[in-house]
Amino acid sequence: MREEQDGEASAPFYESLLRRLVATPPPAPKIRASAAVVPWRRGERGELLVYWVLRSPGLAFMGGWHAFPGGGQNKTDTAFELSEKAAGGEGQTRPGPEVGDEELAGLGPDLPPGLLLCAIRELFEETGLLLERGVLEGGFPEDLAALREDLLAGRRDFAQLATERNWSLAAGELQYAGRWLTPPLGPMRFDNRFFLLHWPAEIGLEPEVTPGELSSGEWIEPTAALAQWQAGEAVAAPPIVHILRVLEEVGPTRATPRLIDSRDADIGPMRRIELRPGVVLMPLRTPTLPPAAFTNCFLLGQEELGQGELVLIDPATPYPDEQRRLLAALDAVAEQGGRIRAIWLTHHHADHIGAVEVCRRHLQVPVLAHPATAARLEEIGIETDGYLHGGERVELGGDPPFTVRVVHTPGHARGHLAFFDEKYGSLIAGDLMSTLSTIVIDPPEGDMDDYLESLEKVAALAPRAIFPSHGPLALSAMKKLEELHRHRLAREEKVLAAWRSGKKTPEEMVAEVYDDTPPAMHPVALRQIAAHLGRLEKLGRLG
Repeated sequence: MREEQDGEASAPFYESLLRRLVATPPPAPKIRASAAVVPWRRGERGELLVYWVLRSPGLAFMGGWHAFPGGGQNKTDTAFELSEKAAGGEGQTRPGPEVGDEELAGLGPDLPPGLLLCAIRELFEETGLLLERGVLEGGFPEDLAALREDLLAGRRDFAQLATERNWSLAAGELQYAGRWLTPPLGPMRFDNRFFLLHWPAEIGLEPEVTPGELSSGEWIEPTAALAQWQAGEAVAAPPIVHILRVLEEVGPTRATPRLIDSRDADIGPMRRIELRPGVVLMPLRTPTLPPAAFTNCFLLGQEELGQGELVLIDPATPYPDEQRRLLAALDAVAEQGGRIRAIWLTHHHADHIGAVEVCRRHLQVPVLAHPATAARLEEIGIETDGYLHGGERVELGGDPPFTVRVVHTPGHARGHLAFFDEKYGSLIAGDLMSTLSTIVIDPPEGDMDDYLESLEKVAALAPRAIFPSHGPLALSAMKKLEELHRHRLAREEKVLAAWRSGKKTPEEMVAEVYDDTPPAMHPVALRQIAAHLGRLEKLGRLG
């Protein structure tokens, strides 16, 4: 396990580490080519239906999210040569405004070799729909279900099977529908191409999800799918929401221009990453501790950016190029009618405040924080314009108002705050937790008793989703909070066992207590052990 400290700003260890991080930026995340297929048909009443799937909650990547059938390209996808190309797939290279050319180096200007086979394979594995000429004409192999079972079990590979059966795979039925790069929220990113596929009921082969990677699938009207998302009942990535919106508005036969050139899904130079209503996530490059390389900045408020008040949370980046992108995105929000009324800070650490002054001057709005955070910021020359206190409720103007509860969550920092959206149950958690690693509690600023109480405090709110400052959304919020609490107490028992064996200092304990952590991280672990020892002493367990 790797443990992360985004730092006690005055600690010599943290400052020296931060200087090294600024001088040597972390390597860029790996980018993997992937493909997804959007099956569609007309229902009995002529209504448009699409087939979407629910990913199993236990998956590390997008567990519990709704998506369209698809997945990453594998090595065997280039082993079978297709006689057809997807409709409209050549030359469509626009990856989205936040993607630099250097990020896509080596992936090819058009569709990578084997990507169409990847799309066809993933569609078959996940839904049982085989895009093959004989099948489209009503001729299904009798052992189709058994073949799919072999593929899912890893006993066969799709390219080998297509060769053996002499399948005529109908790639020409796929209609190219755009390219999206997943945001930099974790160590892996996907360069994903989407394809529309008309699959009328007359074919006779119906999609069926086999429990495993997916939990379920259904034909659904785009309007109904969007209603689930807007009610906070379904979580879907930005391209899924965008595709649903475009299909709802113009239908599949006129959708491709807007799907290929998807700038109406952006806010200025950034993608609009809105995974749950009212929360727009903007990952910003910051000098933070690996494996994190970005800090999540948020716009919190009305679901429609142009229909109410918003707050900007943790404008984090100190880098001028990132600051320019952020300001341009905020200008785009203003052009849409959004009203940013204040900047809120979760805490004072350096990887959360890098653009505070730039944004304050640009937006001409107040900066608000907990009094303890304000005092720490004053030490480094940043003034706040007012305070936020735990327990208060703030109404952001709109019809109806958007109510946010301020939650004081000390432990990582004395003035740490989290922000709870009472309508949809989303928690902006700051560094109360991370989905990339573990937050270090670093005395004297950090306090383990406070941290455990903060976990219990937010658990009492029963959040439905947690947005951390580092890493992707945690959808199984209560499970994640329970795991964090349990992990802390388990680590504390290892500290106590080391103490009882005669080891009395963090330096003596670290190899035993953090035997699952690389030695390079032991200097950080020493501060964590100190926090546990402080709590154990207060509890009277070190006697």
